[in-house]
Amino acid sequence: MNPNPSEPVLVVDDESEIRSSVRTTLLLAGITNVAECQDGDEAAACIRERSYSAVILDLMMPGLPGQTVLSVILEERPETPVIVATGTGDIDTAVQCIRAGAFDYLAKPIDKTRLVTSLRHAIEKWETAREVVSLREGMLSRTEPAHPEVFAAIITREPAMQSIFKYVEAVAPTSLPVLITGETGAGKELVARTIHAASRRTGSFIPVNVAGLEDTLFSDTLFGHVKGAYTGADTTREGMVAKAEEGTLFLDEIGDLAAEPQIKLLRLLQEREYYPLGTDRPRPTSARFVFATNLDITKATEEGRFRKDLLYRLRSHHIRIPPLRERPSDLPLLLDHFFEKAAKVVGKNRPAVPRELLALLKTYSFPGNIRELEGMIFDAVVRHQSHTLSLESFRSAIGERQVISAEEAGGACSEEGENLFSSCQTLPTLREANSLLIKEALRRADGNQATAARQIGLTRTALNRRLNRNP
Repeated sequence: MNPNPSEPVLVVDDESEIRSSVRTTLLLAGITNVAECQDGDEAAACIRERSYSAVILDLMMPGLPGQTVLSVILEERPETPVIVATGTGDIDTAVQCIRAGAFDYLAKPIDKTRLVTSLRHAIEKWETAREVVSLREGMLSRTEPAHPEVFAAIITREPAMQSIFKYVEAVAPTSLPVLITGETGAGKELVARTIHAASRRTGSFIPVNVAGLEDTLFSDTLFGHVKGAYTGADTTREGMVAKAEEGTLFLDEIGDLAAEPQIKLLRLLQEREYYPLGTDRPRPTSARFVFATNLDITKATEEGRFRKDLLYRLRSHHIRIPPLRERPSDLPLLLDHFFEKAAKVVGKNRPAVPRELLALLKTYSFPGNIRELEGMIFDAVVRHQSHTLSLESFRSAIGERQVISAEEAGGACSEEGENLFSSCQTLPTLREANSLLIKEALRRADGNQATAARQIGLTRTALNRRLNRNP
């Protein structure tokens, strides 16, 4: 929850001292977007004019009574949570307000800690309700992103990725955390950057890889320290949370975070405040948090390696990035993009790419995803000498990786357990099985015989003989 929401908090009270005290308390908690009204009539007019993230409402004041103002809010702005403030002798009225639809009540004199806690929960409720509406409108009303320029860095035409873009646009303006999952090299940080860009936040995008950070280093990296906090701390240093004020803090490899730092991160998300090393004075934060992992984080919680309460907090929104093998239509676009990029970086003319390359790459599962494809292309361009690009570097890389992939996968064609014929009522003849295997290899290779032959362990000449024998 953003301590400084996009819509102001409205404080309604006829006593200026109380309004001033509430404003100061909220300011110290990092909530600076505050508006004030001094009576019920003014409050009702303000509510009809614009929306607020929450209202702190005095029940006893001139003009319209607080209960009437509450009715106006519930009718005009039902999504806005209301915290009523009442004298200690009027609890029954406060209970009636809760039954009517108020979010919470506070007895005067108002306890500052309870005020901040209640208001934070109220704003979180308001943001969640607003996100539900935004998601419904965004997902149902558009077939393409409203601002495609935000996603220009992501090369794709896959429908699954377009759905992700629409989801990003819907959740980006809010401040609840986002968890991005996906395999290594799938583009998680790139999606995190689009969330920041779509949010229109004025602060910076700050990426931090938290894998392997032990407790003290984690705290120093994120929260910073004051001078003299420990031996060698000769100056005060701001942490990454402070650098991400009004921006986005991206914590990568969150699934590898150790147990002690998990507790501190949970508190940061719950309280929206932190303690720099060497001080006992909390600092509020307005940063948006985005997390990423390539691990099965749900399994990690089941095994006790990751806190369930932390997972619930950081997974307010969840985006799964599909691996490259699930994005077949993107492969030609990515090839074109990376060959152009590699040629510029290396300082060579862009090589002529043989048609066989696309067919060859379509047979590969890309365990390293887009990052692996980019590395292959850069390696091939660096080695390139003649006009037409050689495929040897690709064949070599794929061959080495496919051996490992086959050993790890087991799968339908393994000798142990079920195989691809186990569900057949009748078995094909050897001739039929050979024919089916060759047809499938040619289909996966887009008709390229050399590529198809390599998939099934034949030379091109041997495959050609079989095709001529079995037309």
